[in-house]
Amino acid sequence: MAAARPVVLLFGEILIDRFPGQEVLGGAPFNVAWHLHAFRCMPVLVTRIGLDNAGARLLQALESAGLSVHGVQLDSMHPTGVVEVTLTADGHRFDILPDRAYDYIHPRLSRMTALAANPELVYFGTLAQRANSHRALRHMLRAAGGQHFFDVNLRNPWISAERLDWSLQHADFVKANDTEFECISRLLDLETASAEAQAKALIQRYQLRGLLVTCGAAGAWWLDDSAQLIEMAADPITGIRDTVGAGDAFSAVFILGLLHDWTVPVTLQRAHHFAGAICRIRGAIPEHNDFYEPFLEEWAEHR
Repeated sequence: MAAARPVVLLFGEILIDRFPGQEVLGGAPFNVAWHLHAFRCMPVLVTRIGLDNAGARLLQALESAGLSVHGVQLDSMHPTGVVEVTLTADGHRFDILPDRAYDYIHPRLSRMTALAANPELVYFGTLAQRANSHRALRHMLRAAGGQHFFDVNLRNPWISAERLDWSLQHADFVKANDTEFECISRLLDLETASAEAQAKALIQRYQLRGLLVTCGAAGAWWLDDSAQLIEMAADPITGIRDTVGAGDAFSAVFILGLLHDWTVPVTLQRAHHFAGAICRIRGAIPEHNDFYEPFLEEWAEHR
């Protein structure tokens, strides 16, 4: 008999990234859910979309891929989330439009989805907490069991020390990139000499089980509640097309490691390898599921 696929509940934004001449499906919870599904998990998204063309496209993509849509709420009053992407002399500028459907995720419906899903792990970030949906997250976390994975994903101008503090209080594991970790340390007044000391202070203050910090081309590091530091120096990534979704790819594989009890060094190496592969394609999501097969085969051989 095949082992049951672990259930992961993901809360937050799914949206359309509008590049000049191209629209791409996105949002961190969407990207992470997509990868987890391809890696034989059962992701359940708790989100909200508008009754518009963008929402219909997102819903069709989820259904066509075989992902659960039981937690996707429909909103007749607010449009689907959109990020307007423009090309400037300094690179791409991202304008995350306000007052979108995912800002109005319904608390009771979120609670019902959590109870039905009975997840092993819950994933959430910060962007969807910028308005009314924070209340829905509160209800959902009260109803959901399992471990809580907080993927920080700070986005200007919606950075709130109060929301950050609340999220850390409700997290077991926290993931941030090095820039976000510096911002966290500043917002929470972690006035210590080194990043490791700041991480220890953060883990102690919020009783975390562990903190993951990604550093792009420089690799990543992990500190757990026993003060064990594990660092991974990254292998060079060649053939980069763009880095869109690399952090979400890293998060997905790290969650996979938590669910399958991989050692941290193995998990970091596999997450970096997969994130690097995402950097070699255009956008955050591969066009075909055979993209995932080499990873599944390799990991099955070396459990």
